[in-house]
Amino acid sequence: MTRILPTVLPGWKSGNWSGYAINKTKRNSFRSISSYWVVPRVRASKQNKYSSIWVGIDGFGNSSLIQTGTEQDYVKGKAVYYPWWEILPAPETRIPYPVSPNDLMYANISKLGNSKWQIVLKNKTKGWTFRTIRTYTGPANTAEWIMEAPTVNNNTALLADYRKMGFKSCRLNNKNPILQRSNRGVMVQNGRVVSTPSLPNKSRDGFTVTYGSHIPLSAKSIRK
Repeated sequence: MTRILPTVLPGWKSGNWSGYAINKTKRNSFRSISSYWVVPRVRASKQNKYSSIWVGIDGFGNSSLIQTGTEQDYVKGKAVYYPWWEILPAPETRIPYPVSPNDLMYANISKLGNSKWQIVLKNKTKGWTFRTIRTYTGPANTAEWIMEAPTVNNNTALLADYRKMGFKSCRLNNKNPILQRSNRGVMVQNGRVVSTPSLPNKSRDGFTVTYGSHIPLSAKSIRK
């Protein structure tokens, strides 16, 4: 039997982000964020299209951001996958390790002390771990798990058809973030919804995101 979900209004909308974002007014509210996800396989397209999956601190209503994730693009007739990290306003830095569809990824960003932050990205399928320690001085009052249409040549790119993916075992300050419906945001491009997250799962530490306007079922727990 097909399960029909009721229409659920998002907590926010964006031209380039979809997923969940938590916003606090107090500076330094967040010291760490993490999640698991499986790299999706993008569909072929006539136009160049792009997608970025990431976790990050800041960027939701402010101009600071520290983040890491994976890229899933379809460019010049070819699918392209790679890992990266970024601290605004600098451009992304590609991580020189392989990523493929169906790889299980784990990302963790954590404050070590003063203005030093550690960025960790692991490919659990291929067995590599990337780690770097960087200076970051943002307000640390927002936190995100995001499917993004990235900026390419100073413009928001068309979102690649990534089909479906899920953020699982999300943690914030090393605890269950207890995701709320109000934290949920959809991506709107050219007047239509192109990326839609589910409601939080039962444990409220994960969700699914699908390409298009259909609200998917929530992500199930993951075996680490």
